Amino acid sequence: MPTLMLDKAERKALAAQAHPLNPVVLLGAAGLTPAVLQEIDRALRAHELIKVRLAGMDREARQAARDEITDSTSSAAVQLVGNVLVLFRPKPEEDTGI
Repeated sequence: MPTLMLDKAERKALAAQAHPLNPVVLLGAAGLTPAVLQEIDRALRAHELIKVRLAGMDREARQAARDEITDSTSSAAVQLVGNVLVLFRPKPEEDTGI
């Protein structure tokens, strides 16, 4: 799946919108499993903008997880600050059938 690309202004606006949000998915000791990827995809479909907590990982592992998540879910990483990853994927246009 292609990764969504954002320009600097879009990232800044989305980061501001994400500031008050709490993480909706927590990555634990099991790491990035298919079930976790499905949950992230489900949360993106419902909310467009979400936070994911990447607990217990070093910097390189967090960056690798970010890349795998964005590739698997066709989303954009807005920011990765500490252990919190902010993701964005716009909701698909609904077909009205007209």
